[in-house]
Amino acid sequence: MNSTTTLLVIAAVVAAVLLAVAVGLLVRLVRTRRTLRRAGLPTGPRWVFWGAVAYLLLPTDLLPDPVYLDDIGVLLLALRSMRPARETDGRPLPPGTFES
Repeated sequence: MNSTTTLLVIAAVVAAVLLAVAVGLLVRLVRTRRTLRRAGLPTGPRWVFWGAVAYLLLPTDLLPDPVYLDDIGVLLLALRSMRPARETDGRPLPPGTFES
């Protein structure tokens, strides 16, 4: 193999790994939202969930699609928005409790 072929193979492997991470985060996001909805707990703003899904699926990105780092970041932010609500004074709620 020459150096160009080696670089292309490495780039393809990295792109495949990043795509797998992005798809795994999408699955986790959907499962988390479904679990929270079944339990009757707040899931955060609906636009955050659908915006993250659309950003992953639409071809328009901040970075070209072989580089899924921006998609992964958007999905992680959407997952973080689904964490339990905080008290009004800024202190976190005790573990296992949710604000309705």
